[in-house]
Amino acid sequence: MGLKEAANKILCRWMKGTGPNDNIVVGSRIRLARNIAKVPFPATASEGQLAHVGDLVRMATVANGQSNMDYLAIAEMPRLERELLVEKHLISPQQTRDVKHKAVVLGRDELVSIMVNEEDHLRIQSICPGFQLESAWEQCNQVDDTLGDSLEYAFSPELGYLTACPTNVGTGLRASVMLHLPVLTMTQQMQRAIPAINKLGLAVRGLYGEGTEAVGNVYQISNQLTLGHSEQEIIQHLATVARQIIDQEESGRKQLLEVGKAQLEDRTYRSLGVLSQARVISSQEAMQLLSEVWLGVDLGLIKELDPKTLKSLVVLIRPAHLQKIIGKEMDTGERDGFRGDLVREYIRMGAKEKDSELKEGES
Repeated sequence: MGLKEAANKILCRWMKGTGPNDNIVVGSRIRLARNIAKVPFPATASEGQLAHVGDLVRMATVANGQSNMDYLAIAEMPRLERELLVEKHLISPQQTRDVKHKAVVLGRDELVSIMVNEEDHLRIQSICPGFQLESAWEQCNQVDDTLGDSLEYAFSPELGYLTACPTNVGTGLRASVMLHLPVLTMTQQMQRAIPAINKLGLAVRGLYGEGTEAVGNVYQISNQLTLGHSEQEIIQHLATVARQIIDQEESGRKQLLEVGKAQLEDRTYRSLGVLSQARVISSQEAMQLLSEVWLGVDLGLIKELDPKTLKSLVVLIRPAHLQKIIGKEMDTGERDGFRGDLVREYIRMGAKEKDSELKEGES
C-alpha cells in the first residue's frame, strides 16, 4: 500500500467530504448531552453505576438495530488509537483520561459517535463537512430519538434535560462550526471580533474545543447556553453569526487580492516553498504554513495543488495520525522528521495529480 493510500484510509469521512462553504467551514457539529434517570452523574457515580450505564448503552444500541455502530471500551484501546479518535474529533481529550468504564459508540462511517461516561452519561454527536448544521442536527436527533426509545433520560418538565454542567441544562445541545479564518487572523480582526462574539452568547475556542488554542487559524465557534432556547433557535443563532464571520473572511480575502495580491502571492508561495523542502518540521509550524498555502490555493494564487490535498494534510500531520500511518509510536523528533517527509511527498503527489487534471482539461 502506497503512502497516500495508507493516509487516506485513516481519514474520517467528514474530513474527506465536501459541503457548502467548505473553503472556510471545515466542519459542522451537533452534540447532545444526555444522562440516565436515577443514576448520579459520572463525576459522583460509583464504579458499579458507571458500569451499569455502559451496559444500558450497549444494550440500547444493539436492541435498536444500530448494526452500523460499534461499542468500544476506551480502556481496551491502545493509547495511540485513543489519541487518533481525539484528533478525528470523535471523542474529547477528557475521554482519554481515567478511562475505566468509559466507552465510545462509533458509527462505521465515523459521522456519528457517542461518548459514554464522559462529563455526562452520553454525549451524542454528529459531524458533517462544510456548513451543514441542519444536516448534523438531523443525524444527531435521529440517534437520540432511537436511544430514547430504550433509555430513560434524566428530564425535568421545568428545566428540560438534566446535565452535569449547568450551562448544558435544557436542550443539552452544543452546536459548533469549525472555521478556517487566515485573513481575519492575519489582519487582527479576529482578535477584535472574539469579545463581540462572546457577548452574543457564543464561545470561540481552538482546534480541539475548550482550553485549546486556534492553531493554523482554525477556530471553533459554539453556543454557550442551552436553557430557555429551543434546538432550532440555538442552531439558527449560531448559523447567523457564523454566516457573518464567513462573509467577513470572504470580504477580507477579496480586499487583500485587490490591494496586496503580489505580497499575498509571495507569502503563500514562500510557505509552500518551506513545506516543499523542509526535512524536519513541528506540528504547529506545519499547521501555520499549511493554512497560508490553503489560502493561496482557495484564492487561485497557487494552481499546482487542490484544496483536498491541503485539507488532508492539516489532519495527517497530527501526532497520532502520523504514527498510525507509519505503524509505530515515535518520539517528538522522529515525528517531526516523518512529518517533513509526509508533507513533501503529499505536495509532490498533489502537484502531479493537479498537472494531470489540467492536461486532461486541455485535451
